[in-house]
Formats: sequence, C-alpha cells, structure tokens
Amino acid sequence: MAAARVPLRCLIATIVLLFLLPSAGVLAQSAGALGIFDQQSDVGKVEQPGSAQFDAGNSTYKITGNGANIWGNADAFHYAYRQVSGDIVLTGEVEFLGQGKDPHRKACWMIRQSLDADAPYADVAIHGSGLISLQYRKVAGGPTMEVQTPIVAPVSVRLMRDGNVFSLEIAPKGKPFSTVGALSIEMKDPVYAGLVVSSHNITVSESAVFSNVSLQVKPIVPGQKRVRQTSLEIVPIDSAPRRLVYRATDYFEAPNWTRDGKLLLINRKGGMYTIPVEGGTPTQLNITGVNRCNNDHGLSPDGKWLAISHQDKGPSVISIVPSTGGTPRLITPTGPSYWHGWSPDGTTLAFCGERNGNFDIYTVPAEGGPETRLTTAEGLDDGPDYTPDGKFIYFNSERTGVMKIWRMHPDGTDQEQVTHDEQYADWFAHPSPDGKWLLFLSYDKDVKGHPENQDVVLRLMPIAGGKTKIVATLFGGQGTINVPCWSPDSSAFAFVSYRLMLPDSAPAATH
Repeated sequence: MAAARVPLRCLIATIVLLFLLPSAGVLAQSAGALGIFDQQSDVGKVEQPGSAQFDAGNSTYKITGNGANIWGNADAFHYAYRQVSGDIVLTGEVEFLGQGKDPHRKACWMIRQSLDADAPYADVAIHGSGLISLQYRKVAGGPTMEVQTPIVAPVSVRLMRDGNVFSLEIAPKGKPFSTVGALSIEMKDPVYAGLVVSSHNITVSESAVFSNVSLQVKPIVPGQKRVRQTSLEIVPIDSAPRRLVYRATDYFEAPNWTRDGKLLLINRKGGMYTIPVEGGTPTQLNITGVNRCNNDHGLSPDGKWLAISHQDKGPSVISIVPSTGGTPRLITPTGPSYWHGWSPDGTTLAFCGERNGNFDIYTVPAEGGPETRLTTAEGLDDGPDYTPDGKFIYFNSERTGVMKIWRMHPDGTDQEQVTHDEQYADWFAHPSPDGKWLLFLSYDKDVKGHPENQDVVLRLMPIAGGKTKIVATLFGGQGTINVPCWSPDSSAFAFVSYRLMLPDSAPAATH
C-alpha cells in the first residue's frame, strides 16, 4: 500500500514556531490544535465567550472575541497564546470577517505579562477602520498609550521584543517594512505571546482571520551581551510613514543633510561618512589627521565647509574642513568645545564650551578669533542652533532644574524659556530652514543628561506658537538629533534610533 501523502500546507503549519538550536538557529515544533499556540482564554470582562480555531489546511487562525476594549486601565478580549521566555518576533497579517458593528474592533498581535485584565503589555492593534497603532501599558493598572501610524491596513506586521524594548514594524503589500515606534516596558519571563480579538462592543462578538503567522523566540543566555543595531531614518512632517535609509549592527550618530538634498552625513567610528538619501553604502570623508570625531558637526550655509568637533589630541575642539574632505583648520584651540550651529551668513559658529567647570553657549568667528560667551546661568546650556533669519539662537538649558528649550538673540540678550511641559526634559532644538518649525528631542523629565538607549520622542512645535506634537517615538537619545538634521526644503528630517539585539538575531546591514 502506498504511503499517504501529507498536504504541503500542513507541513508548513508544523514549522511556524521557531526556537534556538545551536546548529541551525531554530527548532521546528509540531503545530497542535491551536497551531503554534497551545492555549486560549477570555481575558477581562466579556459578555460572550470567545474562541480560537486553527485551520491546518491553509495555516490560518480564526479568533472570535467580545469585550469593551483593549484600552484604559483594563482590557477585555479573547486570546490564543503560549508562554515563552526570551526575545520574541511575532509576525503575520489579518483580515476581519464581516462589516462589523464598531469601527474600533481590534485584531492584535500581543505580548503580555499575565492574563490579568490590567497587566502590562505591548501589541500591534489593527482596527476595523484600518487604523494601526502600537499600544502599550507600562505598569499594572496604569493607562494605555499608543503610537499611531499613517499607514492603514492591510499590512504585514512585525512586533518585536528585545529584552524590555518593544518595537513595531509594518509593511503594506509589496513595500518594505517601516518602523512605527519603539519603547521599553519591564516584563519578566515568562510572558504570554499570541493573537487577540476584541469586539469593542459587548453586545456582539467579532471575528478575524490571521494568516502567515509566525512566532520566533530566542532564549536569553545569562551573561550574553547584546549588539547594537542602529537605524538611520527619515520622517516627513506631513504625517507620512518613517522611511529607513540605512541599518547596520554598529554605532553611528547625528545625521546632517547636505544642501543639495542628496546626501546625509553621519559620524561613525570616529570618522565622517556620507550616504545617499535614497539609501546605499556609507562613504568615508578623508579628513587629514582626524580619527576621533564626535557627534557634533554640520555644514556651512553654502555647503562648502564642514565644522567638526574632534578629540584627537585631548579635549574636544572645533575645526573646519572642506565638505568633501581635506585638511582641517582649528577654530577653537580651547576645549572642551562642541559645535552646534552656523549663522545664516556663514560668518559665525555657535558652540557649547566648558570653561572653568561650567558649560555655556559661545560664539566664535568662522575664520577663527576670540570667542564670545552668551550664557552665564549655573548648570548646562547646550545645543545652540540659529533660526534661518539669524534673529534667534535656540538652545537647551537646565537652569530651572529640568532641561528645557530656550532662545535668545545672537548677542545673548533677551533669554526666554520656550518649552514648559512638566512631563519632559527637552534637548537639541533645530529650527527648520523655512523658519516655520522647531524640532527637538524629549526624554522623561527624570532622565538626567542625554544618555543613549532611552525611550525618547521627537516633537515638533510651530515657531510662531501653537500646539506641540510627537512625530516619532523611539529608543535612542544621545546621537539621535544632536545636530541640525532638516532637509533643505523643510519637508522632512533625519534621525537615528537604536535596538539592542542578541548577537545571532542581528541581521546584516540593510540599505
């Protein structure tokens, strides 16, 4: 008798759950009645019991759920899940069944601390209306927050956990993945990972079909060090999605935009590199005798010169070099000095300098000469950048106890505070080339200094006055936008974000 043939789709369904193997990197595990998941449950208060079904013939999951919402201080939904420990990647696609009663019904990929209704969690929530957001609750019983994306369903999703950092990437059909956001949530292993549906209306149940679902888990070895993945990204200010320019498993920082709009400039391993805005391979500038550039650098208004801060012979000093490379000319023999701004007429540099134990804002002629001290307040004053009309210098100061954005006239007069939010500590304000916007980076107010590897947001404020909005949520900080990073036409800005990954999870450079 001939052996029975097993449908190919059923074989595929048996290898979706992936675990670490020293030889191959993954271990195939047979799919059970719930496919790659092994349990299901209603979570929170529901009026109608939910269900989860796995169709081995086409490797899809049908989840039916009730519940008022996944939001606020407690949630209600149906969950197909398994408990896992380690780093996680959840992927897949989803389609709702039927028209639905509420446009805010939700189908989610979720990583959750427990099955308690108020547990900490992170998910990618796809609404019945097509809205997609990274939702999260940081502490048990705390509020739910979200990061929305302008991209609407249908999409492929990728929800990732790297230690306590959770990030979301999505891709419309036929397009590459783009990052929605990243943030940290403290969760202890094991956690729950799986698929969720909430009807957003307790009078009905809603159903969704999940396809191409995978759950990758990488166990954490005690003492294992993570590697840094750095991403160079662009954000249009018209609410278009973030776009990845370059990604690699090393450390680079502080993008500038060339005046012709074609290249981005970054510092990397002590050198200065250019990379095409559309993506490509970084090319190092040849700067004679300089091997220790830091992340404070920028181009002159005419694009002919590059100001660099470097520490090859001691504390950081500022030099000027042709923008295509060459021999640098020292501008500030006294250090530490960190460049941050170039006056619109190209005659003056603004920088942060430490003199007699205090960091203040200074200016110096671009041709060299005596420096002028502009601030005298106790504490750190940093990050000076000119408005395009030359009437103001924006900077950040901690003179009130929390770092805030300030501005003054170029001679140091009329110093006034610009940001006042109680939630944030604000750094590195950059006026747009058209003079309409102010971009700056914000930490939680309790973060001291401007460290790397932190939850941060990039915020945009009308210079003429108006409401401040968050334009990017990310894991970053030091080096994200230390220097002017606007496109010449003011339509977008560039920044870097970070991800700390287990070594075998880190991909090769992407560009």
